[in-house]
Amino acid sequence: MISEKLRRVENLHIIFWLVKDTCWCMLSHTLGVIMIVPTFLIALFMVIKTRKMPSEFAHNLAVLFWISANSTWMCGEFFCNDCSRGPALVLFGAGISSIAVYYGYALYKRFTVKQS
Repeated sequence: MISEKLRRVENLHIIFWLVKDTCWCMLSHTLGVIMIVPTFLIALFMVIKTRKMPSEFAHNLAVLFWISANSTWMCGEFFCNDCSRGPALVLFGAGISSIAVYYGYALYKRFTVKQS
């Protein structure tokens, strides 16, 4: 079970994320790039704090990869004529993989426990 304090941090994280993406949409380069820092750091904090809770950890790791991919893509659009979609796709793939590994293992455990 995740604590109330950690949920508040997670909710604050969503605000930073929304501001970052709004800056991206409005082509506000400076504030958009600045907002990467707190958004990424809170996502990293959530990964570290939930490392002993497999479900929360897997989902927070996916979010960390998603923010990294999203930020990479944003910076590519801002500074290099949309040159960063390839690296962003790798990061998106890492996020999908972290969830797939978690659910694959959960399914494996579920079916192996029932057969025992």
